[in-house]
Amino acid sequence: MKILFVLTSHDKLGDTGKKTGFWVEEFANPYYTLLDKGADITLATPKGGAAPIDPSSNTPDASTADTERFEKDAIAQEKIKNTKVLADMNADDFDAVFYPGGHGPLWDLANDANSIALIQKFNAQKKPIAFVCHAPAALKIVKGQDGEFLVKGKKVTGFTNTEEDAVQLTDVVPFLVENALKENGGIYSKGEDWAAYALQDGNLITGQNPASSELVAEKLLASLN
Repeated sequence: MKILFVLTSHDKLGDTGKKTGFWVEEFANPYYTLLDKGADITLATPKGGAAPIDPSSNTPDASTADTERFEKDAIAQEKIKNTKVLADMNADDFDAVFYPGGHGPLWDLANDANSIALIQKFNAQKKPIAFVCHAPAALKIVKGQDGEFLVKGKKVTGFTNTEEDAVQLTDVVPFLVENALKENGGIYSKGEDWAAYALQDGNLITGQNPASSELVAEKLLASLN
């Protein structure tokens, strides 16, 4: 199993002067879930090099067994500091692609031409494409082979408007994940705020929030077996 993880390169939280990036738990849980099953994982970002960690996800409150494992894992830390350049990645070389969230993807991956082309190619090859929390933002302008938005008519989930409101970033983010999925014709549904909730529709797998990372990883793993 060769799996590509695509992370954000964006580290500025709008005009707040605060930092953002990827959410550690949303990377760490799927990373270890897949790694422990023998997956060969490659990390890539639009700019290559160090992927920025959202400081809010790197606190004792946000700590989980997987984030603690990551803290002690020199190999994984090294991979995060030295990601590959997204433009150099080819869908032909991988069995699946996974996008961890954090607020960063709303600014870069949502509009990144290389990311969009890559998702479209993975999808055309009917390989699993998986996204969690804010990462479904990367689907915003992705089209299916029929020329329609990829999410149109598909069951999807992602970070909810009420969850965004709860973290008081509704007016900071460039768009809301829930709204974008609905506007593009996705059949959007959600669980309780902050509860684990993930959906699979064909090869498309989406999860609602950080707590949903494990469900997404398990669905991705099941799709590959």
